[in-house]
Amino acid sequence: MCRQPDSVTFHLPEWIAAFCHGYTATPQTEERMRFVIEASQRNVEAGTGGPFAAAVFEHDSGRLIALGVNLVTSEKLSVLHAEIVAISLAQRQCATYDLSAAYRPAYELVTSTEPCAMCLGAIPWSGVRYVVSGAREEDARAIGFDEGPKPDNWVRALESRRIAVITDIHRDRARAVLQQYARGGGAIYNAGKKPPAV
Repeated sequence: MCRQPDSVTFHLPEWIAAFCHGYTATPQTEERMRFVIEASQRNVEAGTGGPFAAAVFEHDSGRLIALGVNLVTSEKLSVLHAEIVAISLAQRQCATYDLSAAYRPAYELVTSTEPCAMCLGAIPWSGVRYVVSGAREEDARAIGFDEGPKPDNWVRALESRRIAVITDIHRDRARAVLQQYARGGGAIYNAGKKPPAV
């Protein structure tokens, strides 16, 4: 018999608060991505989740609003992808479900790997106005992750909703974290599927 919980919570890795304190706001997109990729690598090295990180920043100032890392394996919740964690934390921090509210600055989601189907679906409802990605979908698929059914041109799908997209920022660096995770035997957590040999 399934007992319904009163609430669902998740816990961030212990290292994440100090890691965020080390960030200095920057207007440089490349530097924001470097910070996010370093978080994905730290998540791998600490064994606290999958090889993905994402953060929400104020677009113009570069002020960090929230950093999320993949917590699927550590929290045993399939929806805790880095983008979902970052968006959830940012909305809680800003006390709104709509980050595009008129009185707020424009927000940017920076993600170490382009969004999977689930995270892509969450972006338009989040209210972020910009998306920046590092590694590509095929880089995640190459180590066995199932990215789900996405539009052939996901960039155009977001741009049609007035969300600006930049891709391939430090792609090689982000892809290297994915490959490090695979070489280290990290869990490829596709439900009901066995990953290909790496």
